Amino acid sequence: MNYPNSSILPFIALSLLLLSSWLPCRATSHSSSLVDNFLRCLSNRSAPLLESVYTRTNPSFESVLQARIRNRRFLTYQTPKPVAIVAPKHVSHVQATVVCAKDNGLQIRIRSGGHDFEGLSYTSNITFLVLDMFNLQSIKVDVNNEVAYVQAGVTLGELYYKIAYESGVHAFPAGICTTLGVGGHFTGGGYGNMMRKYGLSVDNVLDVEVVDITGNILNRTTMGEDLFWAIRGGGGESFAVIVAWKIKLVRVPEKVTVFNVPFTLEQGATDVAFKWQQVAPKLDENLFIRLQSSVVNGSILINFIGFFLEESDKLIPLMNQTFPELNLTKTDCIETSWIESVLYWAGFPTGTSVVALLNTTHGTQYYTKIKSDYVKTVISKQDLDTVWKLLIDLANSTSASVSMNWNPYGGKMSQIPESDTPFPHRSGNLFLIQYVVYWTEEGSNVTNHNIDRVRYMHYQMSPFVSKMPREAFLNYRDNDIGSTASDRTNIGDALIYGPKYFKDNFQRLMMVKAKVDPDNFFKNEQSIPPMIK
Repeated sequence: MNYPNSSILPFIALSLLLLSSWLPCRATSHSSSLVDNFLRCLSNRSAPLLESVYTRTNPSFESVLQARIRNRRFLTYQTPKPVAIVAPKHVSHVQATVVCAKDNGLQIRIRSGGHDFEGLSYTSNITFLVLDMFNLQSIKVDVNNEVAYVQAGVTLGELYYKIAYESGVHAFPAGICTTLGVGGHFTGGGYGNMMRKYGLSVDNVLDVEVVDITGNILNRTTMGEDLFWAIRGGGGESFAVIVAWKIKLVRVPEKVTVFNVPFTLEQGATDVAFKWQQVAPKLDENLFIRLQSSVVNGSILINFIGFFLEESDKLIPLMNQTFPELNLTKTDCIETSWIESVLYWAGFPTGTSVVALLNTTHGTQYYTKIKSDYVKTVISKQDLDTVWKLLIDLANSTSASVSMNWNPYGGKMSQIPESDTPFPHRSGNLFLIQYVVYWTEEGSNVTNHNIDRVRYMHYQMSPFVSKMPREAFLNYRDNDIGSTASDRTNIGDALIYGPKYFKDNFQRLMMVKAKVDPDNFFKNEQSIPPMIK
């Protein structure tokens, strides 16, 4: 490797809700006055910061806004835009932005990577500005103490690259998509193919630096354990601006094993998927096998994609004993370094240089809609046939590509109590479902139809997934499960989505919110409201 030096709502009601949520925010004399006052405040506090402020009249405004949008649904003329983008280069710039925005009645949306599936970090139907963290790029790896310090604007690819540059036997448990920004990814929980061994990203966070509502810089000691608990899985944007993380590195061997074994229905995919549900959450915690089902040529193709924290000589006997239905052979396995396994799981072509992990501007190719579910009981073979039919019907009724990713739990995930962090989806879950629908055809009619069809499939999946509440994963943001108006506090609306994302932890999150941000300055359409006394 060569490194350079450096609950289901009625569909009609949902449609009306989404329509009202995404009306464009027009520039008005009032908003112009707010921006002018905001800029004067910034100038008084930090004149150099003005060089990193992009208003709508700035020729770079559109390019900066679009550079980190990963979903073309939010690149339309109708998408509401901020009145300004602030791209701080120093923590003091974040402090000035928070104070000046609050003093001048401007709401902020905090963006670190842009993978936010509902665009809540860069869209809103009120007058707002985006606090874009992409300039905060510092990474410091301390191999001797097995920790790293990483600022909120860094992507996972950049973090992984830096860790591997410093050590061939250290890593960090987080997502497989390398353009994710750590600022948002960690605050929602952050999971990847090492979670059965090491848990979530938030389970490996040691400290955090934030800017609070008053503009003060806090760390774990000065913020207290309640706030430190809340931002590790509760969505940090509800409480403060995350500036940097101190994370605990984990050990990996010099060689790991990856594989991808496909099955068609004719080859017995249903039988293998049935057995996968029973064994995948119980396998050796070093082993993670994702089940990915997609529609190819009108039928189902299931790929079993694996990651093992050992060499293949140890994997094959283990699989023969616990999951012989997969029929894994030595030729299916690829032994590689951990950093090269990152490239494999991210879908890079074989032979791609690890330098590709530093590319943060892959562009926005697709429109997409993502939903999620948790499964607690094994789905029968008969019901699996129903699931496959739903997936095929979805593919046949849209112009979109459709798939489901089933990600196994168990291992370390079952050992950590639900209340340890706001992320509650621990023991009792067999796997997480991610519904993925993406398309390239333009037009609001196409988009509305494709979204309606994936909603229908999600509704039809209700017999097979968690209930009371029907749980969902915060990092897979989904406005369908509830959305509050961003210019008010509405606990009634939040009580719809809050328990789905956080279960019994939601009440504690509201209590923390009331303590640190009682006036609800840090908010978006799915944020944590303050508990009303």
